[in-house]
Amino acid sequence: MSDLTAVADVLARGDEARAVVRVLDRHGFGTVEPGQLLVAGADGALGGVLLRGALDADAAALARDARAAPRVLEAHVAEDDAVAAGLACAGGATLLGHPLAAAPSRALAAAFARGVPAALVTRADGSASLAATGGELDVVEGSLGFAAVDAAAVAHVRGLLRRGATATERVVLEDGADVLVDLWVPVPTVVVVGPGAIADALAAQAQVLGWSHRRADTVAEADAAVAAFTDADVLVLLDHDPAFDAVLRTGVHGRGFLGALGSRRTQAARRERLLAAGVTEDQLARIHGPVGLDLGARTPAETAVSVVAEVLAARSGRDPSALVRATGQIGA
Repeated sequence: MSDLTAVADVLARGDEARAVVRVLDRHGFGTVEPGQLLVAGADGALGGVLLRGALDADAAALARDARAAPRVLEAHVAEDDAVAAGLACAGGATLLGHPLAAAPSRALAAAFARGVPAALVTRADGSASLAATGGELDVVEGSLGFAAVDAAAVAHVRGLLRRGATATERVVLEDGADVLVDLWVPVPTVVVVGPGAIADALAAQAQVLGWSHRRADTVAEADAAVAAFTDADVLVLLDHDPAFDAVLRTGVHGRGFLGALGSRRTQAARRERLLAAGVTEDQLARIHGPVGLDLGARTPAETAVSVVAEVLAARSGRDPSALVRATGQIGA
């Protein structure tokens, strides 16, 4: 959420309404990061970026125009311009610009500054918005027009939050409301318990993904870290010492992704110890062990890739398979 610092600064200015621009629909560009946002303040100040800046001029003009009323813009980026901006290929996007009232603006600004989850839900025509912020998205500012629609929208973004990942999607709620949803979730922290080459490889993978990383060498350190987990955080237990069962016992009552490396025999022994300690079958199901997707990994680096791949799949609610077999939009 550090990329939203400039956005937070503009959102927090004064009591006047400001405008935001978001990606309503897109095709092409390859994989595009969710949660992109551009904001224009009442004084014309801009913050944020869309599509790595490939649409800067169009998006800035749209943001300033949208302070008065919602606007929709169809934009296209040619191959050379897209690649120069760091996108994979050419593409088109439908941009939605719409005013945002002071109360949801300030709520989003505070959430971005504090690094807590935040969601912005807007009717697809830009006519109304609400913001939900906080650890459980329990603080709601603004409205989509009707209490029932607001409740459905908040329930939807709280469901997305359980995945622990930033997301952008256009959905039709159960009551028929067509909405654009942006959810911002803090960057995961990966806590690795145990030394060795796999631990080093996991640290390297976390760096590539832009995730935070820390090592916990004692039961007390690991237990304290897991007790403070958010939905986004990740435990990878490499140490087979039964003393670290205490960390898993804490984890199954909390939040985040719990992964444990080890052979089938190691997993079976750990399972019996946890059951004997009072952990239930449902709680055991929260532990990913052996952790990682079956990618044929052999080396520490390959094992680290398989681990983070399972974390990504779990956060997005996907059943992993080759993209060639997928029928939906790639990167959606």
